[in-house]
Amino acid sequence: MAVCDNCGNDYHRAFTLRLGDETLTFDCFECAIERIAPRCMNCDTRIIGHGIEGPEGDMYCCAHCAALEGVSEAVDHVRS
Repeated sequence: MAVCDNCGNDYHRAFTLRLGDETLTFDCFECAIERIAPRCMNCDTRIIGHGIEGPEGDMYCCAHCAALEGVSEAVDHVRS
């Protein structure tokens, strides 16, 4: 069995993820998301998707949050 790097659970169906030179073990996607997913610089929500990366490398969950932090180039959708 393998021990989850996030919660410590020793689980027979654990999986590993490689990030660069680091290999991490998780017992579920929830633990992997908690440990790896970036947080929005405005609202602190976990970003589980593409998100929006600002010019300084800051991550945002949506264009609205990016705009609140001064990144005005991003849009959530095109209005007709």
